[in-house]
Amino acid sequence: MTTFTKQPRRRIFLMRHGSVTYFDASGKPILPESVPLNEAGREQAAAAGREFARQQLRFDRVIVSGLPRTVETAQRALAETGQQIELEIWPELEEIHGGRLSAIPDEQIQAAFTGAFEGVVAEDKRFLGGETIGELLDRVHPALDRLRADKSWDTVLMVLHGGVNRAILSYALTQGQRTFFGGMSQTAGCINAIDVGESQQDWVLRFANYSPPAPLQTATRTTTMEQLLAEYMKFRVTFQQN
Repeated sequence: MTTFTKQPRRRIFLMRHGSVTYFDASGKPILPESVPLNEAGREQAAAAGREFARQQLRFDRVIVSGLPRTVETAQRALAETGQQIELEIWPELEEIHGGRLSAIPDEQIQAAFTGAFEGVVAEDKRFLGGETIGELLDRVHPALDRLRADKSWDTVLMVLHGGVNRAILSYALTQGQRTFFGGMSQTAGCINAIDVGESQQDWVLRFANYSPPAPLQTATRTTTMEQLLAEYMKFRVTFQQN
């Protein structure tokens, strides 16, 4: 009789950083490379940490992109669990890079903001006139493969970004295909859980976009990029009038 044995899958807890304020009171953009969490973002990070603590989760590794909003989210979440783990900075997992907003023509501004996160997105689609989806996949996929190749961990926490998380979730759902599902919401401070097995095709998405402060997410039906577009247009209209 043949005995069937299978190695236990390992778990990736994938978070999006907490909420930030990308535009100041006048509507002027703040550099995304330096923006910190706002008050809501700090609470979202802490709420995620309290959920991890309630489940008595222990992380072998914690990976962030290195941008301040991911570092602060990870630190605040870990503080709630009582774990002291040195953060690993993987800059290849930074958010998809945008271009200069002022260089985008008026007739293209809506597509530039929202087009990269709608439906199944073509690889040549640019985000805010900057990096393409294909270029994002070119740096995210090898990072995932490298993480999986390291057998030293069982449970890892990754605190990253909305676009990057979509790339990772799409990779898992298609078992390693070059596909980008733009319509998957990633609420600020949300948690996703993915299990990975020995086979390259062995991915299991356990849950996605769980938001501890508001699990049913009844407060809004707009996307993050739709909200950012509305904020930016206030500044853009004022700037053009002056």
